Amino acid sequence: MAATAGDKQTMTDTQPTPGAPKAPLRVGILGSGGIATASYGVLPNIHHLSSRVAVTAIADVAHEQARAVADRFGIPAAYSCLDDMLEKSELDAVVNLTPIPVHAATSRRILDSGKHLASEKPLATTMAEADALIELAGERGLTIVCAPPDLLHEPYERAARLVREGAVGKVAFARVRSSHAGPGGGPNGWPSDPTWFYQQGSGPLLDMGVYGIHEITGLLGPAKRVAAFAGITEPTRVVRGGPFRGLEMPVTAEDNCLFMLDFGESTFAVVDGTFNVLAAKSPKVEVFGRRGVLNLFRPGGPDLELYRTDIADGVDGWVQPTAPLARNTRSDTYGRALLVGHLADVVLDGAPPVLTAEHARHALEIMIGVATSAREQRFVELTTTF
Repeated sequence: MAATAGDKQTMTDTQPTPGAPKAPLRVGILGSGGIATASYGVLPNIHHLSSRVAVTAIADVAHEQARAVADRFGIPAAYSCLDDMLEKSELDAVVNLTPIPVHAATSRRILDSGKHLASEKPLATTMAEADALIELAGERGLTIVCAPPDLLHEPYERAARLVREGAVGKVAFARVRSSHAGPGGGPNGWPSDPTWFYQQGSGPLLDMGVYGIHEITGLLGPAKRVAAFAGITEPTRVVRGGPFRGLEMPVTAEDNCLFMLDFGESTFAVVDGTFNVLAAKSPKVEVFGRRGVLNLFRPGGPDLELYRTDIADGVDGWVQPTAPLARNTRSDTYGRALLVGHLADVVLDGAPPVLTAEHARHALEIMIGVATSAREQRFVELTTTF
């Protein structure tokens, strides 16, 4: 896997790309909601990248909120719209943290203005939109990196390397948990009105299933076809806690998706994308091979576990090194700012991109394929790669 923001702080052997902006990369933030401001979000953790990234502006249609966030994090300028930020601030890149339905339109405006782009997931909601963004970035010589940032986390990097090196032998199948109880579905509440998550154009597949899709395709490569079930479990949901406790939300997006990916050569993965997982004790990702097993993020366990055949003569078992196989330290340190650090690595230093727009497009094709397969009750062939 490519070098990441966590590595770049100490790397000295990568030379700046000719003609690239000088550090720090001047960044504007589009959107001042949870991904921008939560404890794991971009702004509370961006100070770890202060020598690489400078946040010079923020924009949100909720201007008073944007102004308050700017004051809280020492951002010089706050705007009520993207166009004003693009026209009035000196920027090299924009981090797009808008809601899912407007990702494509706002990202296109960012690229049109000549700015590099770090986008929240998904890249777009249609293949035509994704293709247009990739084409535009190519024409302008601009970089797109797209969330989720999980493949930059050390356990996924190490797991991908173990798979490539044959540590578990030929992979037969994988199980991927990519769900939670849904925004507003837990007793601790949700800080804003979560209704839009349950409406057409959003839903758990685009919100949560995208993580599992990125993770398993990052480990096993592009998928070849998909088969799926999807439906609405309840027509109305009620927010359980927080400032919107008791709010009734109509559910018009499928809130329960289960699907299988075929990677070819009898390698399969089962992935969920649902707002119906109240709790789980299983690993987030399990990869079953002919010579071993990989577990990623088993609750209460290490971040990465490896089971091997013949770890001693005639003995199979879990590998127990004196040090963990990998710790998720980058996520703990950088949170969602890791995405921005990765963009800086690519733009400033020419680092190979990991979170490419092409990978995000493949994930989008899978999500669209899930909807088509469930609706038409058939396998859907996939055509994109990365």
